[in-house]
Amino acid sequence: MVGSVLLKRMIEDGDFKNINPNFFSTSQILHTGPQLGKKKFILHDAFDIDALTAMDIIVSCHSSNYTNIVYKKLIKNKWKGYWLDASSTLRMNNDAVIVLDPINSNLIYKYLDMGIKTFIGGNCIVSIMLMTLGGLFKAKIIDWINSITYQAASGAGSQYMRELINQMYNISNIFYNDFNSVDSKILDIDKKLNRVMYSGILQTKKINLPIAVSLLPWIDQQINNGQSREEWKSNIETNKILGYLQNTITIDGICVRIGTMRCHSQALIIKLRKNIPINDIETIINEHNDWVNIVPNNKKASIEYLTPASVSGNIKILIGRMRNLIIGDEYLTAFSVGDQLIWGAAEPIKRMLNIIINYI
Repeated sequence: MVGSVLLKRMIEDGDFKNINPNFFSTSQILHTGPQLGKKKFILHDAFDIDALTAMDIIVSCHSSNYTNIVYKKLIKNKWKGYWLDASSTLRMNNDAVIVLDPINSNLIYKYLDMGIKTFIGGNCIVSIMLMTLGGLFKAKIIDWINSITYQAASGAGSQYMRELINQMYNISNIFYNDFNSVDSKILDIDKKLNRVMYSGILQTKKINLPIAVSLLPWIDQQINNGQSREEWKSNIETNKILGYLQNTITIDGICVRIGTMRCHSQALIIKLRKNIPINDIETIINEHNDWVNIVPNNKKASIEYLTPASVSGNIKILIGRMRNLIIGDEYLTAFSVGDQLIWGAAEPIKRMLNIIINYI
């Protein structure tokens, strides 16, 4: 999915005019690949190390397993090119930079000058948070953040999306007669639905439990302190992207998988270093980058715009529900939503590719 979104964005912005592309696949070798203008490309073997070694820049939108296999072989083969990767495998390596140039362009150019050639896209919800709060981070007025994320099925891959659709389809079929009967009682339908959810009828090969009309309050593996790995990433990756020591800004919370197809949402409690009027906070956020949009904190605007459906496929990232909490004026709450397949995945890689092209 990330590769498809990346390709679409590159075509939209005319990025292929600046490069001589080759396309590789792990499963469709020698099949017809993308068509750019009148030119059709044939897909090469993504495990052909000699062919990959001939590339100046490699952009990988494959899984972590692919990176684990291929990256090591390329380095062993004395490849000297630039590696751009959407997977998480190399993010915390000392010789790798997590890229999000509207936030850390100074670090990106610093490491380019140092000869670093491994650049990795960050965790999707971390990238969206940094884009929405970029102005506050730049002003260095954030003390700590508590985040509750509501992450779509697409964050776990296309098979999760297909399984969610399958669950919704089967629920619709099972309850078709109930929905169309004037005699059906909603509490009876609710009771029946609860039985269906845990009956084994719904497909759960990938998600493990039904997520349609439900949620799962855990994403990724468990680590020793009771966090999930997804929750751990918020703190560790944010500080690395900003060029800080690990706990310069502390971020923690709970990551939840919800039954939406695309786009991640996030509820934030932000401890500021000082009391700043909401109008000034909005100005700081709004002036930081061209992609963040502020939604007024009222019911009509919030329910119309601060939803996954409103931003799906959109490069804009929305933030709203901003106000001071009653526990103190230095506490700010906010709610953001963005398409994680764009700013959480494809866009940082796309922009980094252009930075490298212009740099070399």
